[in-house]
Amino acid sequence: MTVKISAVKQAELETLKEISETTFKETFAKDNTPADLAIFLQQNYNLKQLQQELDNGDSFFYFIYQDAQLAGYLKLNIGEAQSEKSSSESLEIARIYILAAFKRQGLGHELMQFAEKVAKEKQKKEIWLGVWEYNPVAIAFYKKMGFVKKGEHVFTIGTDDQTDWVMTKYLN
Repeated sequence: MTVKISAVKQAELETLKEISETTFKETFAKDNTPADLAIFLQQNYNLKQLQQELDNGDSFFYFIYQDAQLAGYLKLNIGEAQSEKSSSESLEIARIYILAAFKRQGLGHELMQFAEKVAKEKQKKEIWLGVWEYNPVAIAFYKKMGFVKKGEHVFTIGTDDQTDWVMTKYLN
């Protein structure tokens, strides 16, 4: 198995939109109403919104490929791009999404290691993320990767306010 991680290019905006929508639906459609899901996707994964995020110098997108097939992506934020007011010494893993066909093959682990590498290169002392409180598989994965629950915040999907755990990992 060959794994490659590469920065998302401006010319790949449509691909970013497609994988954003697909991975989010695969993961969360069963737990949300079609109406709320549609609102969320339109607000967060439209081309204009994704273009603004790609243009933000404090946000970084990476595609992950397995055997030359696009398998998922990672979005990292620093500074003002972070979704919560955070220390200048922190990096947020805003999105870590793997297509269903590629889950349970170690790609999430690869992306987490990559995020740590980026954080260290940017001289950050901690990594944090938000994870839905009713996603025990993801929570267990993050705990295994060294993250601990630090707090909670609201994550809105359409009209539904949901609770995310804020989990943090301190780097050496």
